[in-house]
Amino acid sequence: MSMRTHDGLLGGLGRACYRHRKTTLLAWLVGVAVLITMWTRFGAAADNSFTGSDPGQTLLNEHFARQSGDTLTLAIRSAAPVTSAATRARVADALVPFERAPHVTGVTNPYTTPGHLSKDGHIAYASVQFGISGNSISSGEATTLMNDATAASGHGVTFSLGGDVVDLAETPYGGASNGIGVGAAMVVLLIAFGSLLAMGLPVATALFGIGSGLSLIALLGHIVPAPSFSPIIAAMIGLGVGVDYALFILTRFRTELRGGQDAEESAVAAMRTAGVSVLTAGTTVVIGMLGLLVLRQPLLNGVAVAAAATVTMTVLGALTLLPALLALVSKQSSGTRLAKPTLLERRRIRRRGGAVGAGPARSEQWALFIKKHRVAAAVSATGFILLLAAPVLAMKLSFPDESAQARGTMGYASYAAMAQGFGPGFDAPLIVAAQVPGGDTAGLAGVETALARTPGVVAVTPPVLSRDGQAALLVAYPATGAQDAATNALANRISGDVLPKATAGTAIRAYLTGPNAANVSFSNLIGRRLPWLVGTVVALSMLLLLFVFRSAVVAVKAAVMNLLSITAAYGVLTAVTQWGWAGRVFGFPEPMPVTTWVPVFLFVILFGLSMDYEVFLLSRIREAYLETGDNSRAVASGLASTARVISAAAAIMVVVFLSFDLTPDVSVKQVGLGLAVAVLIDATVVRLVLVPAVMELLGDANWWLPSWLARLIMVPRRGGPATEPLLKTGNHA
Repeated sequence: MSMRTHDGLLGGLGRACYRHRKTTLLAWLVGVAVLITMWTRFGAAADNSFTGSDPGQTLLNEHFARQSGDTLTLAIRSAAPVTSAATRARVADALVPFERAPHVTGVTNPYTTPGHLSKDGHIAYASVQFGISGNSISSGEATTLMNDATAASGHGVTFSLGGDVVDLAETPYGGASNGIGVGAAMVVLLIAFGSLLAMGLPVATALFGIGSGLSLIALLGHIVPAPSFSPIIAAMIGLGVGVDYALFILTRFRTELRGGQDAEESAVAAMRTAGVSVLTAGTTVVIGMLGLLVLRQPLLNGVAVAAAATVTMTVLGALTLLPALLALVSKQSSGTRLAKPTLLERRRIRRRGGAVGAGPARSEQWALFIKKHRVAAAVSATGFILLLAAPVLAMKLSFPDESAQARGTMGYASYAAMAQGFGPGFDAPLIVAAQVPGGDTAGLAGVETALARTPGVVAVTPPVLSRDGQAALLVAYPATGAQDAATNALANRISGDVLPKATAGTAIRAYLTGPNAANVSFSNLIGRRLPWLVGTVVALSMLLLLFVFRSAVVAVKAAVMNLLSITAAYGVLTAVTQWGWAGRVFGFPEPMPVTTWVPVFLFVILFGLSMDYEVFLLSRIREAYLETGDNSRAVASGLASTARVISAAAAIMVVVFLSFDLTPDVSVKQVGLGLAVAVLIDATVVRLVLVPAVMELLGDANWWLPSWLARLIMVPRRGGPATEPLLKTGNHA
């Protein structure tokens, strides 16, 4: 009974799940099955809208119902002049399937619509107008239209369909990378443990958590709509942290078994120590993801809730399902296999002459090396990180257009044809919706003239009045492409200066709208609210660490270290995607700006993930410091105890994240690359070099806490058990 009184909350939870293993496993099986069933039957559709309230789009929906849906571009490239009789006949035949397609409200004739024939006479285009949004057009419909374009091509005429719906059909989010990530994690675990059983437990736990989390995303979508790429982001994060969290608990369980504890007490001890660290680390990841809510942007709100839900379920799986699985394998006498030395440990024992205690392990030798060369280690690690971060000063942000599509796709073929025939700005039309009370056509002429005279605009379509004469539609084409910073500046100039001046003194109200204007508006919003996001996430994470480790220095240092590793990841991402350094190795077809939302996502994800290793390392250092009172010995002991398991955990995350560079979508590639680089830097240079070196330099100052803050969080100034961490942790190696 005395042992149980010291179990603590998580230790007691672990004991309950261990003893009621069949009930726990059955509850998970039934729960996941119910969630998946509800997902398939009642899941909400994805919402890819980057804007909440758009008065221009509202105006189009009210007065241009037939033009308010999605638009695709059918590019026509002809070896003979497009105006020749033979080409005209082929184009007329090719347009028929599009005119008859479901949800299509109209197809423009390139020969009767002004501006649809290129100056060289060999390229033309037709616009395919839908009456519904792109979110409502299935990939099957898009594929059918693409097949129609392919079937119509030949005899010197090529038809290429382009647009967001086509791009999503050709480069869907997710794909085989999920399975590849799981397989890569299994290989790393198999190498680390040398046991199929030890490899299977973390993977199974993570998959249960991810499955339930992804189901919750679709159900929560009725309350907080999520974009179509949110499941792949959530799965990426959930797979990485889910396997890692189970790995840390399993590693502690093995350590307790080797120390002579029976299986049940080993599981309880693992939950009481490593389980608390998992809970703390998972909480920081959830805090980071929910920090996106500070931006108050509908699309990002959905991603934040989706990722937070998935991480929460993986943490719940590690804290409940894993103890039950440990009980099942232990009951079948398989638990003793988990106590056997791993493949790497057996090799190390052989190198040391077969004696387990003969000489220090490599991690211990490394800890002593850092202690001896702490100044050089701190300076060199900081210099290396700053060198990697340097390219971030030249980072450019933009949304990828069809120029970023993989070569050989129809979307890229359409873009290439249109860029050649009509200039790169054709892919970035700026739509102006104007409210025209009383049909003030004279005022509209002024708007058209003002747009045409704006530097950077190469063409403006004549105003098109709605049937009721109360609204008008104009399109301005920039001289630069969608990914050019000049296009963003032009959009801001039109909405903030040109349109207000052109409509001053009139009853006309003109709004810049459309996909490209929405992208610029989104970028502006990120720029305004990003400081609030950073401040909120950093402050909440520091507050959590302050309560866990009872040290103001540790909390501040952790935040600074995390920001360093994140900035380094930004720098590497800029060099690879924007400068093209090894870009093709990671699947980027050409140099391109970093996608606007990627740095925001990387920050909230990485700040939480970086805290994982910080918590695992510092918890062991803190425990050793409480036992010995010697900071130097505590740092060396903590580093030696956690170096191998942190390296294994990081290796799992790196291979999982890099597997997402196999997806066709360039934005997801950027997220995968940024996460992999950051975790690699964080788990090696930061956690194994910079953190211990700085802690050696600071000495006892690491554990400084102002007296007023100590009183606030109820910590006595001197001695006593209350100086221990609020959540006491143990050895994780």
